[in-house]
Formats: sequence, structure tokens, C-alpha cells
Amino acid sequence: MRHHLKHYLRRHEPQGEVHHHLKSGIGAITAMIAVGLLAVYTGLPLLIAPFGASAVLLFGQPKSPLSQPANVVGGYLLAALIGSLAAYFFPGLWLAGAIGVGLSIGMMLFLRLTHPPAGAVPIVAVASHFDAPVLFEVVALGSVLLVAIAVLHHLIPPRQQYPLRVD
Repeated sequence: MRHHLKHYLRRHEPQGEVHHHLKSGIGAITAMIAVGLLAVYTGLPLLIAPFGASAVLLFGQPKSPLSQPANVVGGYLLAALIGSLAAYFFPGLWLAGAIGVGLSIGMMLFLRLTHPPAGAVPIVAVASHFDAPVLFEVVALGSVLLVAIAVLHHLIPPRQQYPLRVD
């Protein structure tokens, strides 16, 4: 039993350096403040939980394929479309959310736009009762703002390449 338990408890993530972790946390704070301020000024409900999860990837794992701008913005827009359609066509809060999450994951993988936090958008769509235009505004503005801040953030030393370059 003990031998098998170690597979569940082993950490596979490299340890990293403290100053990188602090910079990541500061970047996430900055991004969430910016999203919150945009929410105040626009009146849109922009502070949705998936954006916090996106901040983990954008500021903590910027080299991950899942953190790249096309994945972030594309994944959110795709999940908003699917979540809105699921909420419209499938009555019942839990069923629409379940179908929307599953279809969003499948389509993100198929289109190579996988961004795990976006998988929660169909649940946001059905649980918040956002209408489709508001949901699209929220995910478009929020995801673009997060990516823009991440681009600027990773220019600050110690620099990280973001987005990844393909030569």
C-alpha cells in the first residue's frame, strides 16, 4: 500500500527559484486587479473564477502550450459558444453544464486550443445565467487583458519568453 501511495504524493514539478515564484504571484495580482478595475469601469461581471486559474498558467507556467495566447483566447471563446448553446438547448442546470464542459474539452482538443480553465466556462454560462452576448464580452475582454498583461509581465527581468516563438 505504501509503495503505491508514493505515486500519488510525488511532485513532478521542478522546484524553481523563489524570485520567479514571487514574480509570478505579483503578475497574477496585477492581472486580477486589472480585470477587477475593468469590471468596475464597464459594469461587466468580469471577475469569474476561471480567470484565476488562467493566471496560474499565464504567470506560473508561461512556456506551457496551454498558456499560449491562441489557447487562452480561443479556448475561452470556444467554451463560451458551446456553453451558451448547451444552456439554450439542454434544459436543466446540471445537464447543460455537463454537456457543455464535455463538448468544450473535446472541441478544444480537436482544434488544439486547449486551455483547461476555459473548460469551466459552460458551468459559468449555466450557473450565472449570463446571456450569450454578455458571456462573450466577459471572456473576450478578460482573456485578452490577461494575455496582454502576461506579455508585458514576462518582459520584466528575469525575462521569460512569452508567447513562445516558432521559427
